[in-house]
Amino acid sequence: MIQTAQYSLTMIQDEVRQLVERGVVNRQQPIYSLCKHIPAREWVCIECELEKSDFLLRDRIGDLMSQETWDND
Repeated sequence: MIQTAQYSLTMIQDEVRQLVERGVVNRQQPIYSLCKHIPAREWVCIECELEKSDFLLRDRIGDLMSQETWDND
């Protein structure tokens, strides 16, 4: 039996935050652009978790990262 990885929204947000910090993607791109940087087998699970959390693939990456904290506040 093939096991699929379990992803929480928090795990996804952490991974996306790292991609943004490294400059791989930017906050203005749509969420679906992340699929270029995530293996297809994992993307299916991530997409399902995003849908459960009411995110649309056309939403901006910045919307997904909305729970950021700033050090200089």
